[in-house]
Amino acid sequence: MYKPLSIIAIATATAFSLGSCASSSKEGLKSLDASLLSDSIAAGSDFYEHVTERWQKAHPLTAEYSRYGQFNVLNDSSENRVKEIVTGLAATNPEPGTVAFKVSTIYNQAMDSVRRNNEGAEPIKADLARIEAAPADSMTDLFLWIHTNYSSPFFGGGPMENMANSNEYAMYIGGGSMGLPDRDYYLADDERNTSVREAYKKLILAQLANAGYDEATASRIMNTVMKIETEQAKDAKTREESRNIQAMYNPRTFAQLKSDYPALPWDRFFIETMGIESPDTVIVTDPKAMTRANAQMASLSDREKKDYYIWKYVAGAAPYLSDAFADASFEFNKVYSGVQEQRPRWKRALGATEGAMGEAVGQLYVEKYFPASSKEYMIGLVENLREALSQHIDSLTWMSDTTKARAQEKLSAFTVKIGYPDKWKDYTTMEVDPAKSYYENMHEVSMWHQRDTYSKWGKPVDRTEWGMTPQTVNAYYNPLANEIVFPAAILQAPFFDPESSDAENYGGIGVVIGHEMTHGFDDQGRHFDAKGNMTDWWTEADSKAFTALTDQLVAQFDSVEVLPGLHANGRYTLGENIADQGGLRVAMTAFLNAQKKKGVDVATTTIEGFSPIQVFYMNYANLWAQNIREAEMRSLTQGDVHSLGKNRVNVTLRNLAPFFEAFQIAEDQPMYRPVEERVIIW
Repeated sequence: MYKPLSIIAIATATAFSLGSCASSSKEGLKSLDASLLSDSIAAGSDFYEHVTERWQKAHPLTAEYSRYGQFNVLNDSSENRVKEIVTGLAATNPEPGTVAFKVSTIYNQAMDSVRRNNEGAEPIKADLARIEAAPADSMTDLFLWIHTNYSSPFFGGGPMENMANSNEYAMYIGGGSMGLPDRDYYLADDERNTSVREAYKKLILAQLANAGYDEATASRIMNTVMKIETEQAKDAKTREESRNIQAMYNPRTFAQLKSDYPALPWDRFFIETMGIESPDTVIVTDPKAMTRANAQMASLSDREKKDYYIWKYVAGAAPYLSDAFADASFEFNKVYSGVQEQRPRWKRALGATEGAMGEAVGQLYVEKYFPASSKEYMIGLVENLREALSQHIDSLTWMSDTTKARAQEKLSAFTVKIGYPDKWKDYTTMEVDPAKSYYENMHEVSMWHQRDTYSKWGKPVDRTEWGMTPQTVNAYYNPLANEIVFPAAILQAPFFDPESSDAENYGGIGVVIGHEMTHGFDDQGRHFDAKGNMTDWWTEADSKAFTALTDQLVAQFDSVEVLPGLHANGRYTLGENIADQGGLRVAMTAFLNAQKKKGVDVATTTIEGFSPIQVFYMNYANLWAQNIREAEMRSLTQGDVHSLGKNRVNVTLRNLAPFFEAFQIAEDQPMYRPVEERVIIW
């Protein structure tokens, strides 16, 4: 579920018991609707369907969605709240130059399809003409202009926390992004990848036609784009390789950079595109992709380069132009995800507004919708989970005492951010002018964010920054800061409700907290220490033991046939699968600890006829209730580091003894997994 970037000192620990809830003997269900449990599908046959079958029937997919689940329900709620905030700002007739004015201008321009349709491609015509007119002796100038202002053809770069010293920024470069999100879309010839590839070609042709190019020119540009990106795909990392975070750290001196990739204009690149002096050291995240970028810059003709720049420019501008551009993108998405109807214009407008000034909207969101009591509750809950994970580390049989001590050190150092940033982003210098086109304003917004990123160079890392807005229904762990972050919007049912039972809340937000904590010790997070620095703090024997266990977990997920002929990718989803299991186990321990402190006997207590343990697991499954189209299942299996919701429930639970005991899973039932085949990591 859950994702990275940056400090709130947590109020330490007096373990906050769930005193706001009634004692378990009097608790009722709130987040979980027991009437939606299946009568026809037993828990031991398919636990996911047992819990979610009736929810799925009650929430059929509408044409707007390629999938719809509990996260979408909360997203809809958050979107409606944000819409009320944003439209309310416009109604106040805000003063020009104020944050309210900028937010309402962006939203209103996004909604103004009449103006954008009248303008058509006019806002981009001058820049496209500039690309076309560039003479042969100014191709380097053109390349740098494109990189500075619009996109990152062939390769990209920028400052980010130094993986070796997370208190400072390092300069990173890597291969440029391809139009399609995975190499297989270019290289594989099966039906799925071929259909997406053909849809992408049609998209290129359609958008170029919308931009004013004739059929022959559009066809030439499309063929050039496919040639360049197919070559890039050959050197792109596989999904599995992309999870090797250590392989991303390849320091090069500036002299080595010039020597390794001589076709690229390094003496001017950083100075002109970022406004900084050329760095002494640069981290190359993907040497193979950079070698390909160098080769393409050296071998492609000026005509081919211009064609590629034209497409990169048009593709980046398309979301902010006329409906014709949006319609073309939608036709592609129909093939890619199976969606049948465009999102309503107001939702797309909100997305653009939040992308531009998300924290400004977030500040208003938390003032209205995030009570202090929720933050207090979370602080206590996090400490309960931290204590539980500490117990788990101590009890590990496969890890040495030496590595356990380092793991405990890292756990104790976790920074926790809850609800919203302590310091809000200052948008004073962002210029938004209603006289300008929507595209022009969004381009200025993009440049403002780019300048903001580049301004970090040479400064200490700002640990107060957040990688998500408060109104985002999600959470994340950032290994470079060793922090876990929970935006305000996720603190809603079925994740959290002050009126829900302890079992529901621990099976909801408790699992989310445990999930993010466990990310600190998954196949990627384990390579970072308590300070967020990439270092090997494991003994060799412990690393081998960890790998042996994770290989077994990979095999479990690999064995799942998602659709006929399509298997889940256990290696690509390993980090999330580890975190799901860890989240469930740690949250259960924390729940049992909390109930014991309250004097509740979970063995004899019931909640509307269910044991607290049953409620815990049922609400976890409830989190992942959804309907999903086949095309979206294929897209997610190919490109998402998270397993599909059904597998996050069924495959994960089949390793947990308390689950088997709670639902009396028999050996002859599909949900049963023999003891010797179960995998427990954290």
